[in-house]
Amino acid sequence: MPLPLCVVDAFTQEAFRGNPAAVCLPGPEPTSSWMQSVATELNLSETAFAIPLGPGRWRLRWFTPKAEVDLCGHATLATAHALWEAGDAPASQALCFETRSGPLQCCREDGLSGNARIAMDFPAQPARAIPVPSGLEEALGVPAVWTGRSREDLLVEVASAEVVRCLKPEFSSLAAFPVRGIIVTARSDRDDADFVSRFFAPALGIDEDPVTGSAHCTLACHWADRLGLTTLSGFQASARGGTVGVELRGDRVRLLGHAITAWRGQWLGPVG
Repeated sequence: MPLPLCVVDAFTQEAFRGNPAAVCLPGPEPTSSWMQSVATELNLSETAFAIPLGPGRWRLRWFTPKAEVDLCGHATLATAHALWEAGDAPASQALCFETRSGPLQCCREDGLSGNARIAMDFPAQPARAIPVPSGLEEALGVPAVWTGRSREDLLVEVASAEVVRCLKPEFSSLAAFPVRGIIVTARSDRDDADFVSRFFAPALGIDEDPVTGSAHCTLACHWADRLGLTTLSGFQASARGGTVGVELRGDRVRLLGHAITAWRGQWLGPVG
């Protein structure tokens, strides 16, 4: 039986912006090797697989072209949007995803329309200050103002938003660091954002991720401390670009954004 797939642009209201994620709703849970093969075939930064567990509950798994990951914001946003849009969950129903990072909740914040903003409840991942790792500034091509390490990533604050936008890292060098990815950030020079960032994960086969929801679980903590605010807006300054709203609530972060469906298709091969 053909298996429906869609591609959703997350953290945007415009086509060809934000971060595209593939969403697969396979029914019974396939094997990990099959899901990895699908993600490799589709070759997007993340492919999400949502397996129904009961009313309003799904097991959610995320795969890059190279590996399964513990946490992904934009593909969670994309999955929630896809489930509501397909009628697999009522528009008024909050969704609970069981994941390798614990339960994640999603709800529509701005009403029941298809373009409503979606709020996601994620774990905060603060970064602790560390000395600049050897070779990091050379790989990024810029000096660091501050460096830290969260559970999964390195966080690097640099001098300005312009420095963030103009970065041209050596991806092969960044891939050698034993982390999921490297977040580079600075205070914003935009009227519509408090901070800007970019995210690089070449070790996972993603030189640059367009908009990284999970990175904002670290960015929210960092900039809340710097700016004395708990509600902020971040702009990820990739070529596609996208905006992520963040609200720091103790050891949790609300991530907020829009999503639109870009493509629909079918998998016609066997499901492993």
